[in-house]
Amino acid sequence: MVGLLETMLHRKADLIERIQDDVDKMAQALFGLNGRKTARKQGDSLGAYLTGTGRDADIIARAQESAVSIERVLMYFAGAVRERHDDVHVLERIESARRDNSSLMEHMKFLQGRTNFLLDATLGMINTEQNQIIKLFSVMAVMLMPPTLIASIYGMNFKNIPELSFEWGYPMALGMMLLSGLIPYIYFRRKGWL
Repeated sequence: MVGLLETMLHRKADLIERIQDDVDKMAQALFGLNGRKTARKQGDSLGAYLTGTGRDADIIARAQESAVSIERVLMYFAGAVRERHDDVHVLERIESARRDNSSLMEHMKFLQGRTNFLLDATLGMINTEQNQIIKLFSVMAVMLMPPTLIASIYGMNFKNIPELSFEWGYPMALGMMLLSGLIPYIYFRRKGWL
């Protein structure tokens, strides 16, 4: 029985080590650590990081639940060994397994905090990217408002629009539309919004 529990703890330690490596790789890729490019520049999807981190968090939660069950079994098993006055070496192995399980539970708490941080960071990056897209659309809408206004004015069906009889009226309207779109573009470019 003790050998079976020790084997379960070794497998759990291997699982936690694999999750630790996976979380480290995702953190390095997400934040561009060790000179690597950020996830966005690599063309990787932030959604994939979100899914991977969520998957790892779920595995950690299930491993924690399993560790609590193993702890209960070890406590019961140790009590039974004491009551029956069995071999002291068996009790020592049980206590060693309990210490191993406790240290694995502490490490899983650390990993759980780290995966929660990565989930929050990934969601924050997704939010930032969405904000940049909305900002770009807003700037483009403001840039195109003056040319649209000029085109709307000259698109009215009135007989007495003075520029209709003017020979250079059409090029002048196009020039005003171009200029009214170019001025906001230059302004936004200098402000660093584009």
